[in-house]
Amino acid sequence: MPEAMHPADSPFRSLAVGFVGAAVVFLTLDAAWLTAMAERLYRPSIGHLMREGFDVVAAAAFYVLYLAGVVFFAVLPSRQVRHALLRGAFFGLVAYATYDLTNQATLRDWPWHVTFIDLVWGSFVTASAAAGGR
Repeated sequence: MPEAMHPADSPFRSLAVGFVGAAVVFLTLDAAWLTAMAERLYRPSIGHLMREGFDVVAAAAFYVLYLAGVVFFAVLPSRQVRHALLRGAFFGLVAYATYDLTNQATLRDWPWHVTFIDLVWGSFVTASAAAGGR
């Protein structure tokens, strides 16, 4: 007869701990990044496309979906922090490239330097979040 699963080993607990760990790291770093870079990088480069403030519902939906992706694609399949870092970096690169390169291809005046900086940032912040979730 199989041994009973300890509640600390449950799949739900792994999912919840991974999500919360990734969320704390990602939200902390992203808030610091956006606070520091909104006026220094984004407003001078793409200010004509930006709204004042932000849409809270859209931002919340992004963070929940993105963090679910980080957990699913980087945290849960990784047994070691190093693997979570690598998976997270790649997931972040792909996700941020989807956004930035689509903008690069379709929007007039989307600057290449914003794309490059975002790709580096997306890889770093997502790798960090995945490690925090692991």
